[in-house]
Amino acid sequence: MSPAGCANDKEVLVKSICEVLLEVRNLKKYFPIRKGILQHVVGFVKAVDSIDLEIRRGETLGLVGESGCGKTTVGRTIVRLYEPTEGEIIFRSREPKDFGSEGKGIDLATLPGHLMKPLRRHIQMIFQDPFSSLDSHMKVEEIIGEPLYIFGMASRNERRDRVQELLVAVGLDPDHMKRYPHEFSGGQRQRVGIARALALNPQMIVADEPISSLDVSIQAQVINLLEDLQEQFGLTYLFITHNLSVVKHISTRVAVMYLGKIMELAEKNALFSTPRHPYTEALMSAVPVPHPDFQGEQILLEGDVPSPVDPPSGCPFHPRCRYVQRVCKEEVPIYRNLGRGHFVRCHLSDFLDLRPLKYALT
Repeated sequence: MSPAGCANDKEVLVKSICEVLLEVRNLKKYFPIRKGILQHVVGFVKAVDSIDLEIRRGETLGLVGESGCGKTTVGRTIVRLYEPTEGEIIFRSREPKDFGSEGKGIDLATLPGHLMKPLRRHIQMIFQDPFSSLDSHMKVEEIIGEPLYIFGMASRNERRDRVQELLVAVGLDPDHMKRYPHEFSGGQRQRVGIARALALNPQMIVADEPISSLDVSIQAQVINLLEDLQEQFGLTYLFITHNLSVVKHISTRVAVMYLGKIMELAEKNALFSTPRHPYTEALMSAVPVPHPDFQGEQILLEGDVPSPVDPPSGCPFHPRCRYVQRVCKEEVPIYRNLGRGHFVRCHLSDFLDLRPLKYALT
């Protein structure tokens, strides 16, 4: 994949957005299945199966798909909470003290643990459940200040000042630093999680379903907060979600994932106005349109998502595809560049006339 062509995008006003911050090449994450007394490996759950991604500096890349498609596994593997089975995770830091040059980058996938630690502060994560991701026995001051303590970046008084600054940045009262997580609402707890992710001034944040556990009235506030913080701190986001409406609002580009593979990737307006994969079309047909006169047909996907233990031959989506042909069942589709950064994994993408997201054109 190449960022060539992004300079022609009229919506990209900052030149640095064409710089690739993180590049994923042929990434795989297989979980072994063990049975018997001796726990012999009898198979693998192919949660992430040969994906390629580029995340450009300053952008928000949305990663969408059904539950169980491998989105969260991608995020956790990128930050090395899961060890990758195969592939490369090339990170290009701008800080001169990081080993490796900015142009060449550093392969996080094979980096030993003691060398990985200094780079962890550059890539932080916001978790889906703000309650379980915060230690219930620690006060907010300790939760947010802990990364600073681990990396030895500030004295006790400096950590306290930094915690107060971060609480203000995420819209909380600095006096709340003495409270415990259970004393906050769900939205406030997520703001604490966001503040913790910002503590080390990261270059990139992996946001794993950061609003899915929140009330609808709070979701918009958190999304707006993330956008404000991105502008304020120059952040790059990998935003993982199943909500296409949110993706259309916050993302620069969108990747659609199914059964461990990227099926389509494009600039958001191109994806929503001219989808090229049947799975993308089906996902968009399920998005509710807020107009009383709209009567759209929802594409119901028949059957269940195939097992990642034994994925189907050919195209992984062919058992549920309404346009399936013989070639779809027999041959694995190539991940092709259709031009202007629009990638698709489909044999029929040149022939299908797929329906766009209706309100994407209004």
